[in-house]
Amino acid sequence: MPSKRLMGAFAFVDVCLLAAGVILIVFSQLWKMPNLMFNFTFSTEMLTGGLIMGIFFLLTFVLSVGAVVQKNHVTMGFVLLNWMLIVDAIVVLVAGVIVWFHTLQERVYYFGIFNKLPRDTRIEIQDKFSCCGYFTQNDTVEFGGKFCTNQTFVDTLVDPTNTDAHRCVAPLTKFTDFTLNNTFTSRTRHPWNRAGALSMFGFMAIVVLLFLASMCVIKRRQEEERFKKIDAKRGGRGFV
Repeated sequence: MPSKRLMGAFAFVDVCLLAAGVILIVFSQLWKMPNLMFNFTFSTEMLTGGLIMGIFFLLTFVLSVGAVVQKNHVTMGFVLLNWMLIVDAIVVLVAGVIVWFHTLQERVYYFGIFNKLPRDTRIEIQDKFSCCGYFTQNDTVEFGGKFCTNQTFVDTLVDPTNTDAHRCVAPLTKFTDFTLNNTFTSRTRHPWNRAGALSMFGFMAIVVLLFLASMCVIKRRQEEERFKKIDAKRGGRGFV
């Protein structure tokens, strides 16, 4: 039987994987609720990806429990667990790269998102950030609300020396860049992510650590079984 210290380390990382799966599933559903900026930042595809990743983590946890309860000489459960962890790592890597790719073309990507928004939502964004239109004040501007009341007022906002002045692209991409980078690397803190709990590549560390712990358990069990066989051949006398 592997040492208590080794199994304790394995159990700790395994519980971390379970917690990560629960967090992914819960937040992928919470962020679907009505929220102006989160609904703008996270697409349905992103949230679905988080849900799928969470389900993979939970399935991996169930498989790990099955591997642990097997008899000491049986290591097939841990072998299957390691293959599942490799799949988890690929899923995390793909999801992380997709988010990273979005951070490289935010201004263009979210221009498409802004164009598809209903009129009332655009006005809500313009009022929130005191801006009119996305790139310029006459491309996607919506008249109404508290800020962009009419064309005459919008024309007064034009500043040839500052192409981002009173354009929604600047504050919108500032928020989306911060949010996506925080989700991607967890380098900074955010009111909704106090401990960096949703860092995709942070989850990769859990997957890798559990993989290493599983390999150690397999090696330890194989060694113990080998010594048992040697001991049996010696008539159960053990080593002197």
